[in-house]
Amino acid sequence: MIRARKFSLFVMLATTLLALPTSSRAQNAPVVIRVGHFPNITHAQGVIGQATGWFDKALAPEAKVEWKIFNAGPSVIEALFAGALDLAYIGPNPAINGYVRSQGEALRIVAGATSGGAAMVVRADSGIQKPEDFRGRKIASPQLGNTQDVALRGWLNAHKLKLREKGGDVQVIPIANPDQLTLFLKKEIDAAWAPEPWASRLIHEANGRLLFDERDLWPGGQFVTTHLIVSTKFLKAHRALVKKWVRAHVELTEWIHNNLPAAKQVLNREIQKETGKPLPLAVLNDSISRLQVTYDPIRSSLFTSARWAFEAGFLGRQRPDLSGIYDLSILNEVLNEKGAKPIR
Repeated sequence: MIRARKFSLFVMLATTLLALPTSSRAQNAPVVIRVGHFPNITHAQGVIGQATGWFDKALAPEAKVEWKIFNAGPSVIEALFAGALDLAYIGPNPAINGYVRSQGEALRIVAGATSGGAAMVVRADSGIQKPEDFRGRKIASPQLGNTQDVALRGWLNAHKLKLREKGGDVQVIPIANPDQLTLFLKKEIDAAWAPEPWASRLIHEANGRLLFDERDLWPGGQFVTTHLIVSTKFLKAHRALVKKWVRAHVELTEWIHNNLPAAKQVLNREIQKETGKPLPLAVLNDSISRLQVTYDPIRSSLFTSARWAFEAGFLGRQRPDLSGIYDLSILNEVLNEKGAKPIR
């Protein structure tokens, strides 16, 4: 009996001693932040941040970053819905779709990332000079319902050009950017509304001609191409870490502005690492000349994109309420601490 009691006490003591280090380690273990971006120059902060360890340094030792590379916005939203992603650099229309599908529960936009960086490119031998010339033509977009696809449909509607499926004679063909190069060279499409660097690649590699830079269509030449979203679950659980990320994001944006030649080199090296091929210098320079990195999310342009998406039938039968899609409180806290002008 006495031996049994001693053994029981020994087991309890050993269990307690073993549990203490485990609990201590669990408390001190860094939070893993799972972050997504595309291997595109319009996701410059994500690409450069991964290449340089910028965010890892800013969040250590409380957190470490686990990067995930995506090629399409819907895939980002599905990963966020599945609980496999905490933050992401993403375009406005996938973010809108994610917010609407989750009835406003899944995500918040916490900062901007890029303005501009998209263009309408036509085949040099197409004869297209003005909107009316698109009648009977085939125009490519990167993906059904993505940011450029919605912008293209909004532009066609504004110029009274009807799609073939609605009784008109203009055909929009959603097709991956790399395939647009091939179809341009085969003369199987006449034009493409493409993001950078693909717009510049069509010009330099596929006999394309710039018809217009999308910035020319927006007030002040400003429209959101990429912004930073966070899952609401992660935001509620780790607001302090999100603030650290946003601060590092603002500082990286400023570094890119002030060190553009170095930023280009880092960006292209990481693109080569992620895609297997660097951008030719002429393509890189042209691409970057058509965009601006910014932490301003340019909210007004998102609401315009949402209207176009609704009119194109992508957001259901009832116009969605997007009043809660932004949470810029953290961004403005960071800007206030830096003595910078807040974002309204």
